[in-house]
Amino acid sequence: MSASKPPSVCLVTGGAGFIGCAISAELGARFDHVVAVDSLHPQVHKSGARPVALHSSVELIKADVTEVSTWDNVLATHRPNVVVHLAAETGTGQSLTEANRHALVNVVGTTQMLDAFARHQLIPQRIVLSSSRAVYGEGAWESETGGITYPGQRSAAMLSSGTWDFPGLTSLPFSANKTETRPTSVYGSTKLAQEHILESWAQSFGVSLNILRLQNVYGPGQSLTNPYTGIVSLFARLAKAGKSIPLYEDGEMRRDFVFITDVAAAIVAATQEHHTGVLADIGTGESLSIRELAEIIASIYGAPAPHVTGQYRNGDVRHAACTIDIARSQMNWMPQVDVHTGIQKLCTWIDERPEELPAL
Repeated sequence: MSASKPPSVCLVTGGAGFIGCAISAELGARFDHVVAVDSLHPQVHKSGARPVALHSSVELIKADVTEVSTWDNVLATHRPNVVVHLAAETGTGQSLTEANRHALVNVVGTTQMLDAFARHQLIPQRIVLSSSRAVYGEGAWESETGGITYPGQRSAAMLSSGTWDFPGLTSLPFSANKTETRPTSVYGSTKLAQEHILESWAQSFGVSLNILRLQNVYGPGQSLTNPYTGIVSLFARLAKAGKSIPLYEDGEMRRDFVFITDVAAAIVAATQEHHTGVLADIGTGESLSIRELAEIIASIYGAPAPHVTGQYRNGDVRHAACTIDIARSQMNWMPQVDVHTGIQKLCTWIDERPEELPAL
C-alpha cells in the first residue's frame, strides 16, 4: 500500500489584507489548506476583526511576522508547501518618517520567516513575493539623442523650484529584464532587500522563487481608512463629496493602475508548479496621468474640475509604468480590466458602503 500524499498547504503572510483577501477563494480551491498570518494592523483593519472578504476556508492567525514566537507557533502545526509573502509596510511618504517600521516588517519580517523555516527543518517548494515598482526608483530615461541614463532621485532643490521632469529626458517604462533597480524611497529599498534576501535563500535551498513587481493596485476591497495607500479611492471619496480633487506637482506625473482581480490572477498563477523563476512586472502595460485619473473620477460624480496645488512628496517618482511582456510569455497572464471599467467598479463599491467612509 502506498503512503497517502501529504496535504498541500499554502501560507500567506499579510493574508488578511487587500490582496490576501482577493486571492483567498482561489487559493482555497487549489490547496487543501490555506493559512493566513496577519497582525490586523489598525491602519488597515480599523476594527481589528476578521475581514468579511477573507474566504471562510482560510485559517486566520492574528500574529506579527517580525516576532520569533509567531513563526514557531505557526510552523509547529503547519508545513506549507507554498508561501505567498504579502506582509509589508507600504507608503513612500510614510517610509521617510517611519523607516524603522518599514525595515522591521519588510526586512526583518522576511528574515524571521526564513530563520524559522531553518529551525523547523521546513523547505517550501516555492515562494511567491509581491514586490513593488518602487524598486526601480525613477528608472531609465532616454535623452534626445537616444541615449539611456538613470538620473536618480529628484533633489529637494528640483522639487522646491517646480522642476518636475529631468530636462531633455523622457521616462521609459520599467522592464524587469532591462531596467536597473535604483529605489528612491525607504519603502522601495526595503522591497528590493526582500527580493535579494529571498533570492539568496531560495537559491541556496533549491526553492522556486517567483517575484512579481506590482504597479499601482486598486479596486473594491482596498482600505478606505489608510491615508498612505489608495490614491484612486481617495480621489473617489473627494469627488463623491463634491470636492475638487487636488493634484500634486503639475498633475502630469504618470502611473500604471492595475485592477485587483488582475493582480490576484497573477499571484495565484505564480503559485503553480509550472511557473518557476519568474521575475515580472504586473500592470496594464499602459499609463495615464494623475490629472487624467482625477478627471475620469470627477466626471463619474459630477464633481468640480481637479486643480493643481504644486505640492509634492519627497521620494515620489515622476513617472511609473511598465511592460508586461514577461508576465505574458512566462505565465500566460494578461490584464482583463481596463482602467475606465475598473474605476467605475471601485466607485460603485464605495457608493455601496457610505458608513465606512472616513471624514475628509
